[in-house]
Amino acid sequence: MQEIKIELTKNPKAKPQDESKLGFGQIFTDHMFLMNYDEGEGWHNPRIVPFGPIELSPAAMCLHYGQEVFEGMKAYRGANGKPLLFRPEKNMARLNLSNERLCIPLIDEEFCVEAIKALVKVDEDWIPKSEGTSLYIRPFIFGIDPHVGVHPAHHLIFCVICSPVGAYYPEGLNPVKIYVEQKYVRAVRGGMGFTKTAGNYAASLKAQDEAEKQNYTQVLWLDGVERKYIEEVGTMNVFFVIGDEVVTPALQGSILGGITRLSTIELLRSWGYKVSERQISIDEVAKAYDEGKLVESFGTGTAAVISPIGELKWGDKIMTINNGEIGEISQKLYDNLTGIQWGKIEDKFGWVVEVE
Repeated sequence: MQEIKIELTKNPKAKPQDESKLGFGQIFTDHMFLMNYDEGEGWHNPRIVPFGPIELSPAAMCLHYGQEVFEGMKAYRGANGKPLLFRPEKNMARLNLSNERLCIPLIDEEFCVEAIKALVKVDEDWIPKSEGTSLYIRPFIFGIDPHVGVHPAHHLIFCVICSPVGAYYPEGLNPVKIYVEQKYVRAVRGGMGFTKTAGNYAASLKAQDEAEKQNYTQVLWLDGVERKYIEEVGTMNVFFVIGDEVVTPALQGSILGGITRLSTIELLRSWGYKVSERQISIDEVAKAYDEGKLVESFGTGTAAVISPIGELKWGDKIMTINNGEIGEISQKLYDNLTGIQWGKIEDKFGWVVEVE
């Protein structure tokens, strides 16, 4: 395994004093991890250096053709005070899934987990202590060839930055309002919907802007072909509790396979719930709502963990779910997932990794 060189900052920044005002992704720690890829040499020169600008040619290919992938994960301050990571190996495996689709050289997943642990250890004092806070970790890879021409990059940078964060949504755990998009599409099977790449999020901006104009927090995407099957929310996978069945869209190549989604399914099944990964149409959800069978709905993701959905707007139809209140399953999932992540309850699944 390669040695990671560490250069500590000579000008440490003041850490936030009021952790209730952290927001999300607005403040960054003192250091970052960098590693280069050059064709013929592979991934090399892993290092932790002071956080700062990265010099790029104006012709850098990532700026022109979007060859970029990223991940989102967190470090938590455990009940014993030590930093904890949640299933980091799954994030690195998913990063390689994105790499393969975007013709980016694969990373050594085990080494990159160790690199992230090393960075978290260096910036350990940046992990906030208040309830519900964490250190958001953003690994990303981008092509830097100074060449205006469409082909896979021969030179890339792998970077990891960190940000102390509070709740992703200003509403906190209160149910969010979701707008069902009918005009625009995010992805189709055969495309890049299952990857975590910048282009997927660029494609979502127009609909997100429209949702915000109508006072909705996020967009619920329908499939790009028939425009009727539910896919995902902009930053989350989505679940519906219909009668005694918990339904989430199956992974068929156009939506992201979330780590929190996977953990949610595994938790629910361990508790004896019937969980179905299948196609579900917006018509089925509306019918269940009209018949009083739509018990609750929620989103899952690293940023928000569990985000209960209190309202869905589909065209002129507004569906208020569970009287706009958090549901029993959403609350139980949030309590257990965050309890495991923060080391407050027993981790029976072996999901948590302590940073030593």
